[in-house]
Amino acid sequence: MKTKPFSPWEQVELAAKLADLKEDHYRNVLTLSAMLELLVDKGLITREELNAKANELDSQLESFISASLHPMP
Repeated sequence: MKTKPFSPWEQVELAAKLADLKEDHYRNVLTLSAMLELLVDKGLITREELNAKANELDSQLESFISASLHPMP
């Protein structure tokens, strides 16, 4: 099956959508970073607790992805 190439206008639209997504991602990361800094500044969590939780969640996600790619028979 052969797919038709994007027209120049479709390429411009796709680039604009990607730019919007990048801007949204930047704003979300900025907001999350500010919230985490405030929590640490107010003494509600420590950087060590934050890092430990991030590592725990990363490990759980890695296990989930691995299990879904290699399901047991």
